Amino acid sequence: MTQFTFFTVALKNLNRKSFRTGVLISAIALLVSLLIFAVSFTMSVAASLHKASERLGADLVVVPVGARSGAEEFLLEAKNTSFYMKKSLLERVRTVEGVESMTYQTYLSSINGMCCDIMPTKIVAFDQETDFIIKPWLQKAVGRELRKGEAIAGFGTSENLGLGLLEVEPTIFNNRFKMIGVLEQTGTGLDNALFMTEENLFGIIGSGKSPLHAEEISIIFIKVKAGYDPDYVGKLIEGEIVEVDVIARSGMGSRFLNILADINKIFLITISLSCVLTVFLVWAIFSAIANERAKEIGIMRAIGAKESHIVKLFLLEVLILGMTGSVVGMIAGTYLSTWLGESFSLVKNISANLSVIQQILIAILGLIIGTGICITGAMLPINRIKKMEPLLAIKEE
Repeated sequence: MTQFTFFTVALKNLNRKSFRTGVLISAIALLVSLLIFAVSFTMSVAASLHKASERLGADLVVVPVGARSGAEEFLLEAKNTSFYMKKSLLERVRTVEGVESMTYQTYLSSINGMCCDIMPTKIVAFDQETDFIIKPWLQKAVGRELRKGEAIAGFGTSENLGLGLLEVEPTIFNNRFKMIGVLEQTGTGLDNALFMTEENLFGIIGSGKSPLHAEEISIIFIKVKAGYDPDYVGKLIEGEIVEVDVIARSGMGSRFLNILADINKIFLITISLSCVLTVFLVWAIFSAIANERAKEIGIMRAIGAKESHIVKLFLLEVLILGMTGSVVGMIAGTYLSTWLGESFSLVKNISANLSVIQQILIAILGLIIGTGICITGAMLPINRIKKMEPLLAIKEE
């Protein structure tokens, strides 16, 4: 003999109107998938920007005046940009109060066919004596310093250029280089660069194929002394040297963060409207269900069912609907955030990835909100039907 429980009765009730049940589950799934995609997108972009700026290892970045955006595009994205300033500015920066140590880099973009036999890529020349940005990664990769005529590929560069490049000696600005390895992934735009020491620049400038001139550099990285506020030191530098702009680590990626703030507002409005619509949809459907089952509920009450039994039965139906829709939405939202995220240049260019724990927490948030909205929309009809007088309910047709 079949054993009836509240759960089996709730399932049977939902199966009676399978199309209506499917519509409600789909609405909740869409809401939850939108919520998960929005949260995953904003969290991954913000976290990646923060991580990338931390990994640079500098408190301040000094660039030529007007080159702030270009520097962020170079350091955080995979874009080839070139900007230069006089190397003599190093000495002026060094004398500013609060500056503890500094190093500099020079950026170039290779030109396929005209001077180089590799596809266009970013080239970073650094000063090995003062460097604290590349050295930690260089030690891990090859355990020694770079020599003149040697180059090492960033994590993404080796893939972009092809593994075969590491077995040959490519020509870059009419100079032959020996590739000695690949750096570990840093999570910054520097992953898509080719690295060499500053002494190689003399040969590159001498080739006449580069826009770079002697005694020019692109960027200065600064560590400030303990106890000094990087923002304060940055303002001192900008106040004393009008030829430069200064980006503090906390301000790195501000252009992206401003865009992200606008995107967040759009997501917030869209999700809020979707939540209100879903609550109304659940309320309308459960009001219809309550009206359809008024006579049935009246009979149940007449043969001894309590108000708590009626509430329990309807709540089970609501929970089944809400949790099923939320689980479908969790899967769809996670898939969308991965698949669509790779299509957005904003995410693709800055290596945005969430940890498994973060993805689980976002999924749990989607489950709670999806189920909670379903319960919120159904509570009013449930409260109305539980208070219905049995005799009155039976007489209603």
